[in-house]
Amino acid sequence: MGKDLDKERFTEAEFTRFGERCEQQLGVLRELLATPGFGEGPITIGAELELFLIDEEGRPLPRNSQVRDALDDPRVVLELGRYNIEVNLTPTPLAGRPFEAMGAEVQETITKVDGAVTGGGALPIGILPTLDTEDFTLGAMSDQNRYRAMSRGLRRLRLEPFLVKIDDLELSVEDVILESANTSWQVHIRTPPERFARLFNAAQLAIGPVLAACGNSPFFLGRELWEETRIALMEEAADDRDVQRPERRDGRVTFGSDWVREGAHELFERYVRDYDPIVPDLTEDADPNEVPELRLHQGTIWQWNRPVYDPADGGHLRIEMRALPAGPSCADMAANTAFLLGLTLSQAERDLTGYRFAQAYQNFYRAAMDGLDAKLSWPGREGEHEAAELVLSLLPEAREGLLKAGVTPSDADRSLDVIAQRTRLRRTGSVWQREALARFGGDRRRMVRRYRELALSGTPVHLWK
Repeated sequence: MGKDLDKERFTEAEFTRFGERCEQQLGVLRELLATPGFGEGPITIGAELELFLIDEEGRPLPRNSQVRDALDDPRVVLELGRYNIEVNLTPTPLAGRPFEAMGAEVQETITKVDGAVTGGGALPIGILPTLDTEDFTLGAMSDQNRYRAMSRGLRRLRLEPFLVKIDDLELSVEDVILESANTSWQVHIRTPPERFARLFNAAQLAIGPVLAACGNSPFFLGRELWEETRIALMEEAADDRDVQRPERRDGRVTFGSDWVREGAHELFERYVRDYDPIVPDLTEDADPNEVPELRLHQGTIWQWNRPVYDPADGGHLRIEMRALPAGPSCADMAANTAFLLGLTLSQAERDLTGYRFAQAYQNFYRAAMDGLDAKLSWPGREGEHEAAELVLSLLPEAREGLLKAGVTPSDADRSLDVIAQRTRLRRTGSVWQREALARFGGDRRRMVRRYRELALSGTPVHLWK
């Protein structure tokens, strides 16, 4: 979904043909992934950072195309809402000092985007607290065919107006623009096909306690909801099960419903089997190994951890970890990455398929709702544990996973110490936002302006005043 399309409307014949090509390309991909030596090479990591653009008052500023054009930086692309923009960071080897490099590039790019916003700035935050219902009109969508096509494709599959429910909040919506309320910090790790199942399952297990320590989205439309409200909002806003697939357990945004037992092809096959196309853009005369229709279709199913096949440079496989929120600062995002990758690598040393998947599933949603106060379970440990206690006990395992992958001890320690201090002090981004809003007498705009000052400083959130 990174490039724009030539058109926004598609015929039913094109939907049918697109589905047929996806089926055909599953076989091509299965053969590629089974090829000896496919995707070999050093482990690399990357990330995508979605940002809000805000005006001087702290309200959303719909000028992403102007900011992108002013920057003229290939790393910067448009996102769904006109007040959203995305930065694609440079992939870097995991061995060495990756989190130092990642934090520096995040700081550089946020500062660069912020400086290009005339009459405002940039903000790394999970959900912008100053969003109001009038910000979710059709005019708020970025002027690109791909977003209009995605909107049409989802409307084709569900009854609208569509009802979104989060706790006691109910909204009737008629478009996908509600998804623009969410901005994420999405981490990628390259993996050989033979290790995919273990690494993917480990990421599914790891994300629960990691997310508990990373909450940064407590508010939406003036209401205090989950510690990480993005999770519920994204799943609700893009659901397509009410008409075409009422029997399907998983929505279009999902944690999943079972462990992976063989490899990445299981997930690609499920995406084709269970999900109708929404953007049936057909590519002619492409290299068969590029499987363009299959990759485009996979890009419209937003599993919180999902496989990515990249045909560049002979092809390779990645796991994209999509559940972390943007922000609060460059130090926080680098630390969140270190904890997530380290814990994933350490847990991939064992076969998790004997552990009840429902426990990992439950951990994820409890962490999103209650943050460090959540009650979580863990393989090999009896009963349930407070998330803060579990996080602190898992940091040595995350460190071990990073060191085995070649991360310099000082880089791992610096990043994981941010998680330890944040957890001990119980000072996540969500906690800071709630306390700041109370101090400012409920003034959301003032809180956002203060958040921006501190986020741009690069200081981790547990040290914010």
